[in-house]
Amino acid sequence: MMQTRKPHFFLLGLFICLGLSGMGYLLSQAIIEYKKLDRSVTVKGLSEREMPANLVIWPISYSLADNDLTNMYATIDRNNQAIITFLQQQNIPAAAISFTPPSIMDKQAQNYGDSNQAAFRFVGTQVVTVYSDQISAVRQAMTQLSDLGKQGIVLKGDDYDNRIEYLFTELNQIKPAMIEEATQNAREVAQKFAADSNSQLGKIKQARQGQFSVSPRDQNNPHIKKVRVVSTIEYYLAD
Repeated sequence: MMQTRKPHFFLLGLFICLGLSGMGYLLSQAIIEYKKLDRSVTVKGLSEREMPANLVIWPISYSLADNDLTNMYATIDRNNQAIITFLQQQNIPAAAISFTPPSIMDKQAQNYGDSNQAAFRFVGTQVVTVYSDQISAVRQAMTQLSDLGKQGIVLKGDDYDNRIEYLFTELNQIKPAMIEEATQNAREVAQKFAADSNSQLGKIKQARQGQFSVSPRDQNNPHIKKVRVVSTIEYYLAD
């Protein structure tokens, strides 16, 4: 009886062996196909544009000195009115002009140095700020600023705390077109890579939009902004 069972055991083992071999083959082919699907390429797409600033913040800072505080405040009032008149002559409306409280120092009240040697007891600074969307008019006024100096107003130049700022606040209006352009640029790079590797470009696996940056185009033209975004996109590759 044991002899009659041996062929059955042999056939059963053979079938199991063949089944395991077939399963191994199918599994290996599935892994290969999965690896093919997992092939990808990561590229970056760039979009850049030059845009004119649409807002300007222009601080006009001047200093003055006097031994009489009442006279100093009177001088500040005259200077401020002269600046308003000058700016309005340059087509800058009064609504775009604002004044900070004047900063005045009494040198006799200082606890350091020899205040008795100072030529003037009171020294002060006044800042007049122009906030406007009329970029051309403001830039033209800047070229005529010496007219205020001729009126005896001592303007402060290269003041770090009161620098001219040009702003671009319309980024949301150009974002969609720039993202589309960056994506198209990335796809063109990916297609070139796929062609060079004898592959076909598939769908997007994942995408990361970079941050938008807005900076002056160059040092001499801060009113012209360079807007830039870089998108990183990963595409599937197929044979």
